[in-house]
Amino acid sequence: MTPILLTHARLIDPEAGTEETGSLLIAGGTISARGSVTPPEGAQVIDCAGKCLAPGIVDIGVKVCEPGERHKESFRTAGMAAAAGGVTTMVTRPDTNPTIDSPETLEFVLRRGNEATPVRFHPMAALTKGRAGREMTEIGFLMDAGAVAFTDCDHVVAEPRVLTRAMTYAQGLGALVVAHPQEPGLSCGAAATSGKFASLRGLPAVSAMAERMGLERDLALVEMTGVRYHADQITTARALPALERARAAGLDVTAGISIHHLTLNELDVGDYRTFFKVKPPLRSEDDRLAMVEAVASGTIDIISSMHTPQDEESKRLPFEEAASGAVALETLLPASLRLYHAGALGLPQLFRALSLNPARRLGLPGGQLAVGAPADLVLFDPDAPFILDRFKLNSKSKNTPFDGARMQGRVLRSFVGGVEVYAREG
Repeated sequence: MTPILLTHARLIDPEAGTEETGSLLIAGGTISARGSVTPPEGAQVIDCAGKCLAPGIVDIGVKVCEPGERHKESFRTAGMAAAAGGVTTMVTRPDTNPTIDSPETLEFVLRRGNEATPVRFHPMAALTKGRAGREMTEIGFLMDAGAVAFTDCDHVVAEPRVLTRAMTYAQGLGALVVAHPQEPGLSCGAAATSGKFASLRGLPAVSAMAERMGLERDLALVEMTGVRYHADQITTARALPALERARAAGLDVTAGISIHHLTLNELDVGDYRTFFKVKPPLRSEDDRLAMVEAVASGTIDIISSMHTPQDEESKRLPFEEAASGAVALETLLPASLRLYHAGALGLPQLFRALSLNPARRLGLPGGQLAVGAPADLVLFDPDAPFILDRFKLNSKSKNTPFDGARMQGRVLRSFVGGVEVYAREG
């Protein structure tokens, strides 16, 4: 493998919390030198011209629709979208058809993903069989087969006894449980967050309190079992005190949020725009601002895309009937840069939540610019303006809420293990 020297780069180091101009040498798939580096003989030299070089994004919660719904997204198209978005590691969800709840299904997914994707790929497996909340999966066998975490995604395990058993078993194996905090009785059928806007639009709504109630229940069981726990999305200020109390009590708890809940609010739904229908529903502007502050303070650890492809037929329906979710592998970075341009987060803070923290939570060797770390990198121009055209996205499905939006920040190159997997033309 030819060594690659990236020169005149603005190095974004989330671990040290620094930005500095320098060079980075890639050799043998890892970062072999950093700072003022003399290129070795035969090295390929890339002049970054002052653009930003950061660890590649580690995205937890990506839905790839294999098996069962390849017409919405395949490993090939998801991998292309990830590379174009600076996502060098996809951590995928098990909410496929059939559910990834057995070692055999997991092995099929691993084989397909490793064959078809240019980026790194790690699957999560279901916590209960069929995500039905009645019987836990074979967690030990699934871990042996390659599962990095266990989740029923947006299917909340409603029966506390079942969840307690699964958490106890997971704790004994050191497995990470990823949950979707909601009180299922309250949130069932909801399409919006309760309030004046939902009432004026006549939309079935749920109080943000349902998220707090679900989180409080989960955290009580975490305290009982001692399991490693990650809340996939915390989206309301009402849930933050519970999270802070759990941390103060020494529980092994982390939390994430989707980029849509950090950059959009309930008013963006406008006149029933179904591309803005996500789960949980978009919150108030006060909640959005509180979530941005929580990321800045470290209360919320991880920002993810929650990439959920839906075809046109499932979105072109009345709002309450339309499927939830949005594609975001390619929009995750430019949408996140809105927070940087607004002065809410510095670039090292941003990449701590996008890269370093998710890698650490899953025990993956990424998210760093340290010598010896994998050369999983993204080179981007944070200031490049563009108008998003959803039909130019690599994903098969085009259900993005950012269609036609003015955005700022372009990925120029992506590297995985020192191999360039994306280079922007022009």
